[in-house]
Amino acid sequence: MARLFTFGLGYTARSIAQNMGMLGWKTSGTGSNGDVAFTNRDNVLRAIDTASHILSSVPPDRASGGDPVLEAYADALAGKPLFYLSSTGVYGDRQGAWVDEATPTIAQSGEGRRNARAEADLAWLNMGARVFRLPGIYGPGRSALDRVRAGQARRIDLPDQVFSRVHVDDIASGVVAALVQDAPPGAYNLGDDWPCSGNEVTEHACRLLGVEPPPLESLEDANLSAMARGFYMENRRVANGKAKRVLGWQPRYPTYVEGLAALL
Repeated sequence: MARLFTFGLGYTARSIAQNMGMLGWKTSGTGSNGDVAFTNRDNVLRAIDTASHILSSVPPDRASGGDPVLEAYADALAGKPLFYLSSTGVYGDRQGAWVDEATPTIAQSGEGRRNARAEADLAWLNMGARVFRLPGIYGPGRSALDRVRAGQARRIDLPDQVFSRVHVDDIASGVVAALVQDAPPGAYNLGDDWPCSGNEVTEHACRLLGVEPPPLESLEDANLSAMARGFYMENRRVANGKAKRVLGWQPRYPTYVEGLAALL
């Protein structure tokens, strides 16, 4: 019987596991929504041994920069079909240019600031994993609609800034396709078809809710956290053609318009 063991059953990985469960797979995992404690080595090793497939959504450790899963369990994972949720942040700033899976990451090119996620991405690729590079994730409870309703929406005055995004359901369908097909190892970008500014999405959410958009702010006046400011310092468009060709994947929500309409 096919069994999926997941390191880190968070927002996105839980959706993937639920979809695999509906297909008849047995699922288990670590994290607040899981049934196995990450630090219980005996139980984790037993779960790895009985699993047919392994998925990790655990990010690098903020303090050390290392990948907790690989540091603790890399030997046990060798030879297993591996799947890893990464980030399109591994491409760094491309000044609005398109990137695809052939674009060197920061870790591969040695350019740009040290990026723990890029190094983890490369480490999983070297383990023979299917690595899913994800842009901004939105979905139920985590969208521009929720930020507008909560009075937390921002509009930053960066006219040329472009982001890619993806609905959590589309991530799940892409990873499920890879799991079911036992897709070839390598990187896969899972993003929608319409990279655009964050302001465009916020303004559309405001129109749907019938409220005025928040005022434009300069990056300097916005008083953003270091993480959020770093997000705005990067500018790229993420191509998704490989996932469509190799996995037969098509996003249910090809743009934020369809995605926000469904959430509304």
